[in-house]
Amino acid sequence: MHIPKKFRQEDLSTLKKLIVEAPFAVLITNSKKGLDATHLPFILEEAEGKTFLQGHVAKANPLWQNVDDQAEVLVVFNGPNCYVSPNYYPTKKEHGKAVPTWNYVCVHVKGVVSFIDDDDWNLQMLNTLTTVHETSQKKPWSVADAPKEHIQKMLPAIVGIEINVSSIIGQWKLSQNQPVQNQQGVIEGLSKEANGLSQECVVSNSQKIAELVQEYMLKS
Repeated sequence: MHIPKKFRQEDLSTLKKLIVEAPFAVLITNSKKGLDATHLPFILEEAEGKTFLQGHVAKANPLWQNVDDQAEVLVVFNGPNCYVSPNYYPTKKEHGKAVPTWNYVCVHVKGVVSFIDDDDWNLQMLNTLTTVHETSQKKPWSVADAPKEHIQKMLPAIVGIEINVSSIIGQWKLSQNQPVQNQQGVIEGLSKEANGLSQECVVSNSQKIAELVQEYMLKS
């Protein structure tokens, strides 16, 4: 992924935070069958100084048979994104030199994949995955709520995926290349949009501007 210097996100905690908050990703693989993209949620795990992504696919999915164990893979996580109109830039009224763009946040993770056909490992992974995503429920559901025999029947129908992460890079394209008045114009313009993704982008822009202002103050 090409990342201009102004848009490069290098804070590892921020990169991992997006993975946790936007866990539904695209797993990109390459095998003798060619390129493939699989959409699935991942959980982020840390162990012995290493970072892992864990998830699963249906055993009926040929992915785990087509892709070699320990093959290098790419996982793409997408955060908030939105269209940015030139109308949001106050400088457009001054000289008209403005074009549309798209603001977005994304993380690319590379690593080596392992396919795990082990009921105990997969059960632990499912318990963690469920716990994470049930936290907002008034009465969180757990795997233990289902009949044990039903879970035991379902487990052989999946294959676990674990990716040993080798690199994490991110791009936070949030109008940092625009003068402050245009950044503020983007926030004000997006604030009037009804689209939910635009509202998320407003928050990201606001945080970035606050960081830029703080950085400017520290240098002055």
